[in-house]
Amino acid sequence: MNFSDSEIVASILNQEGYELTEKLENANLVLVNTCSIREKAEQTVRKRLELFNGLKRKNKDLKIGVLGCMAERLKHKFLEEEKMVDIVVGPDAYKDLPNLLREAEAEREAVNVILSKEETYGDIAPVRLATNGVSAFVTITRGCDNMCTFCVVPFTRGRERSRDPKSILEEITQLAQNGYKEITLLGQNVDSYLWYGGGLKKDFLKASTLQQKTAVNFSNLLELVAKAQPGVRIRFSTSNPQDMSIDVIHTMAKYDNICNYIHLPVQSGSNDILKKMNRQHSREEYFELINNIRKNIPDCAISHDMIAGFPSESEKDHQDTLSLMEYVKYDFGFMFAYSERPGTMAAKKTVDDIPESTKKRRLQEIIDLQRVHSEYRTQQFIGKTVCVLIEKSSKRSSEFWSGRTSQNTVAVFPKEKYKVGEFVDVKIEEVTSATLIGIAVGLSSSI
Repeated sequence: MNFSDSEIVASILNQEGYELTEKLENANLVLVNTCSIREKAEQTVRKRLELFNGLKRKNKDLKIGVLGCMAERLKHKFLEEEKMVDIVVGPDAYKDLPNLLREAEAEREAVNVILSKEETYGDIAPVRLATNGVSAFVTITRGCDNMCTFCVVPFTRGRERSRDPKSILEEITQLAQNGYKEITLLGQNVDSYLWYGGGLKKDFLKASTLQQKTAVNFSNLLELVAKAQPGVRIRFSTSNPQDMSIDVIHTMAKYDNICNYIHLPVQSGSNDILKKMNRQHSREEYFELINNIRKNIPDCAISHDMIAGFPSESEKDHQDTLSLMEYVKYDFGFMFAYSERPGTMAAKKTVDDIPESTKKRRLQEIIDLQRVHSEYRTQQFIGKTVCVLIEKSSKRSSEFWSGRTSQNTVAVFPKEKYKVGEFVDVKIEEVTSATLIGIAVGLSSSI
């Protein structure tokens, strides 16, 4: 999402006459787009700002700005206490950047962190940054209403609001015309997408009868996109288990160009911990969802987010997480030790009482188990022929292409006559826990 936001910012700055530069020493404006979801991310930002301030001592004209969630969370502190930046811009205020730049040039306070109930940036055509010309992000929703106790996103990104489906389809059509072959629909919670003419999702029940009858939900949008661009692969992220409907699963099964991959964060396998996290699903409901996915899309890959060491987590809770992982056998995952985020309900109402050594040990056990499951999943591909979209040269060898399958698994194979952006059938001969290795057998007739 931050990468997508950066493309919006680049578009706004282009209109002001700015151009991107690959050389930091040539820049007169540096913007750091930030994340607040974990403490480590904020530590990384501070180190980066120290680096940029070192450049500023040599170039007095250099302006430094902080964008995104960390800007929203710390607001004026960046100017008053940190004294490391000139501009502070929250995720809903990017259109105000030209004005803020003028304020900074005049050495006046340049801060806008006001959260919007309407802004979706649907009227801005993003500048594609570091693009391979093959895959692109399209944001469809912003904000989150779920209020998980560990998560700072609702406070830094605001309430859920969805983008007009017409503008989404127009952006995707333009990308397809420009040769892009894969689109990822983005949102803090894409399954909550709901367009009924504008407004917050929570106000839907107040809408007119006509608005409610003609509303477009995520399943509807997914079908609209898949039908409009049958030659383009469609992905989406991120899903919340409580909002993922059986209709979405049926739509995925219906259209070949919707990738067989779902990122489905669970966070914990313990009902007690899920309740304390304010996750609106139980372990059993999550299993039911997994079963529905496996039944309707047998070769669907599933990945996860998992938090180790949430406050009060017992050894039994941890074992529940491991047993849930054994049941699902995820293709891959994103695993973290719990870090308290200021302003969240967990920070206000619970004590971070799990020792760091215990967090690290539990996290390592989760990582080790996931590595076993990842290898199990990739082993299933040996001897099979899969469709791979070529994205770039392999990092390990310039003689090999690298791309992804519908299941979002990386595959590498000798380049031969093939080109970036082509769909190629690849026979898999060997695997690692994360990568498929094979040989191309021809251009693919499917995607």
